[in-house]
Amino acid sequence: MESGDLAWVLVSAALVLFMTPGLALFYGGMDRGRNVLNMLMMNFYCLLIVPVLWVIAGFSLAQTPFDNGFIGNFDSFFLKDITTAGDGGALATVAFLGMFAVITPALISGAVADRMKFSAWALFVPIWLFLVFVPVFKWVYGGWLFDRGSIDFAGGTAIHVNAGIAALAAVMVLGARKSDPSPPHSLPLVMIGTGILWFGWFGFNAGSALAANGQAAQAFMNTFLAAAAAGLAWLLVEWKRDGHPTTLGAASGVVAGLVAITPAAGYVSGPAPIVIGLVAGVVCCYAVRLKRKFGYDDALDVVGVHFVGGLVGSLLIGFFANPSFFDGEFDEGIFYGGGGKLLLEQVIANVAAIVWSFVITYLIMIVLKKTIGVRVSAEAESNGLDLSEHGETAYHSGS
Repeated sequence: MESGDLAWVLVSAALVLFMTPGLALFYGGMDRGRNVLNMLMMNFYCLLIVPVLWVIAGFSLAQTPFDNGFIGNFDSFFLKDITTAGDGGALATVAFLGMFAVITPALISGAVADRMKFSAWALFVPIWLFLVFVPVFKWVYGGWLFDRGSIDFAGGTAIHVNAGIAALAAVMVLGARKSDPSPPHSLPLVMIGTGILWFGWFGFNAGSALAANGQAAQAFMNTFLAAAAAGLAWLLVEWKRDGHPTTLGAASGVVAGLVAITPAAGYVSGPAPIVIGLVAGVVCCYAVRLKRKFGYDDALDVVGVHFVGGLVGSLLIGFFANPSFFDGEFDEGIFYGGGGKLLLEQVIANVAAIVWSFVITYLIMIVLKKTIGVRVSAEAESNGLDLSEHGETAYHSGS
């Protein structure tokens, strides 16, 4: 990398790292007050365990070439070939992609809030990283799905669809909470977390160009526009439907827009990011209510926002992809004369990720349930996971 590109990738890696604490605050504010520290810990645990595993073997399995197109090899075990070569650009890329590996399992934590044993979570994260995240990441970025022609600029399929459908599998095994859902305990924390996520997402998307170039600038602008449009759309829908706009709705809409533009950020231009954001805001606003209809307890709307939002954005690439604008080597979307080929590949890629992630996540949860158990006791759930799992509380009365 040129020095300017290297600097941008390093800054972007730091921005993506900052997203995990932002996600912790976003989820923590939405959670019950007696469980907020547990939610923060579930997210921060990903920051502790995943970087170590990523350097040991995760990056090697997810990115090194291998003839089968399904998984990598161990040539970069402990980054031995990269550190030996002294390649700063390669090392920066490993760090950047490692931040994506951190936040992906962290996304799942919002679905299992209020009832999952921390010991089960501590085992779930590394197992899920190697059995689900790593292979799907490989398929999308250099594996068989990539070879077929599907595209995913910054992780709509590999991260958000992957984690979102895994969240659904996890809550199906975990079961519903004993008590009825409660309102967010701290909407200011939710808004602060949203702001941090939006800020960090510029590194998430624009950094995925892996260069300080025009594609990065367009991805930056697309990220800005889609988030704003989705937040506005969600707000207007709930204002008309429920009679008042809410801060939670605005925050959820912004995140939905960020999720939806992630796979498309470096492939679309013109009005496309606004349209993608508007569609995501409306669709996700209604999708978060599906859990009431189908009876799965997705505590903090991971399925409705991340799975649905990621799927919306990934499929809309099939309509809006514009390679001539980016001088890119990918197929045109339907609106640019490309026919349905790209859309078909997007469907195939997402179906493959959905099936693999759901099945393997379900099996992981079943094994954990049959061995160490995945749920806290009814008493612990009633008293709060902060005390039962961590021996501390976020708020002390009278202090």
